[in-house]
Amino acid sequence: MTLVIAMDGPSGSGKSSVSKGVARALGLRYLDTGAMYRAMTWWMLREGVPVDDPSAVAARAGEPGLSCGTDPDSPEISVDGTDVSGPIRGSEVTGAVSAVAAVPEVRERLVALQREIIGAGGIVVEGRDIGTVVAPDAPVKIYLTASPEVRARRRSRELTGATVLATQADMARRDRLDSTRKTDPLTRAADAVEVDTSSLGLSEVISEIVHIANRAGGTVGAVREALSSEESP
Repeated sequence: MTLVIAMDGPSGSGKSSVSKGVARALGLRYLDTGAMYRAMTWWMLREGVPVDDPSAVAARAGEPGLSCGTDPDSPEISVDGTDVSGPIRGSEVTGAVSAVAAVPEVRERLVALQREIIGAGGIVVEGRDIGTVVAPDAPVKIYLTASPEVRARRRSRELTGATVLATQADMARRDRLDSTRKTDPLTRAADAVEVDTSSLGLSEVISEIVHIANRAGGTVGAVREALSSEESP
């Protein structure tokens, strides 16, 4: 299968759960590009690299060996042979990942790796710049969004000891950094279909996107037509 579904959106919009669900439903591979930036950040912190120094990060961006699984039921990621699926979700990495991800040398290396994994297609790829940078020719582009309150509620449930207000403030900080960085900022592709998940359950969002992809036939125009028909009374 050559289908590539680009799934972009800010933190807490539901990208990971939705992307895995869509991949399972359509029998596709799955790639979490955000996990790759987290893995790079984890390695920098472990090595004592000052993550707030772009030059220092750039100088070592080519060193860690990254390996990413594409099974939606078990999306493993390792650094130099060490499984870091758990550690990369910690608060220290979360607080530093935007700074590391903004370094052009980091993005250049990881985007190249992401394109290699995407290869011939048959994959759902989630991130912040998939439809605009990594896979601009993807036949199906989705931009997931949700209200700040809903996003914060979802993310706080994933973090130990995090309040909704504190999570919302941190997410606003990350949104600002990701949207204003000079290299590959978070933005919606002009031809992406926006799906607001604020009032929808996970299964509803998955079903909607699967239906859109099935009806689209791999063309952006058909995706828009499919969404329009779904929204018509």
